[in-house]
Amino acid sequence: MNVLVVGGAGYIGSHCVRQLSAAGHRPVVLDSLVYGHRGAVAPSVTTHVGDLGDEPAVVDLLTREKIDVVMHFAAFCYVGESVTDPLKYYLNNSAATLHLLHAMQEAGVRKFVFSSTCATFGVPDKLPMTETLPQAPINPYGQTKLDIENALKALARVGKISFATFRYFNAAGASEDGTIGEDHDPETHLIPVAIDVAIGKRPHLELFGTDYPTPDGSCLRDYVHVDDLSRAHIAVFDKLTEKGAAHFYNLGTGTPSSNREVIRAVEKATGKKVKVVESPRRPGDPPALYADSSKAIRELGWKVRFPDIDSIVATAWNWHRTHPAGFGGR
Repeated sequence: MNVLVVGGAGYIGSHCVRQLSAAGHRPVVLDSLVYGHRGAVAPSVTTHVGDLGDEPAVVDLLTREKIDVVMHFAAFCYVGESVTDPLKYYLNNSAATLHLLHAMQEAGVRKFVFSSTCATFGVPDKLPMTETLPQAPINPYGQTKLDIENALKALARVGKISFATFRYFNAAGASEDGTIGEDHDPETHLIPVAIDVAIGKRPHLELFGTDYPTPDGSCLRDYVHVDDLSRAHIAVFDKLTEKGAAHFYNLGTGTPSSNREVIRAVEKATGKKVKVVESPRRPGDPPALYADSSKAIRELGWKVRFPDIDSIVATAWNWHRTHPAGFGGR
């Protein structure tokens, strides 16, 4: 199928573009390049630079490229920034996505795959986290994702769209061949930050919270490989054939790793010590978050190829050691 990947030059989007091509589909990228990188997308992939909120341009693109399915990854995703600059997140993550959905309606495109987040659940009342838990976001980032989930449900109820929403946990790792990976500015994710410390790009890693009720006192999080996430997005296509279909899936390994375990995995992969500075907890950080992904496994036949933190970190290190400047150079 012809698949428009909105945000296809970003971290998860670019990996999904590769998986689409490998599965025999034709990806077409739309990216503003605010956070995405041209180098993350192969020259053979048709790429359009533009804004997902530009309805006339998106309608024209959907029509000219004969798009069958839209995948949406083009969200701002810094939780802290969403608190200090909420309007930026509501304009891009909520308002611009609604314009994208309206453009799809105008162009007659009815299949949609949405990149959501476990942040829509806020602080869960039980673990592991299932799709049916109450959703109560504690920051604007999570709220903007939930806003779109609710809009999609309303559209599906009247047969205007068929969609699947994936609520990610901690996306991590890089392509197995080491040619694309994580390159954010600023970089806030634990694995690349720890690698930066190991190779001397940062003086130390700040470990927020050492007194949580967890085995080693640090937070527990569910790290899931970016290629595993991508494969789930493609596996859901068959679920979108029914008019008004509405599907929700949590995606994680179900086996959480503590911050200290991640640091040890980075030290193992790099062979270098990661200097740690212990700091107090950050407000709003739950002690543990991890997924029950049995629904995706059962309904989509989804299989995790990178089930443990060591295998995920190894792919991240393969990317960072050969691309220490990210997509800006080797």
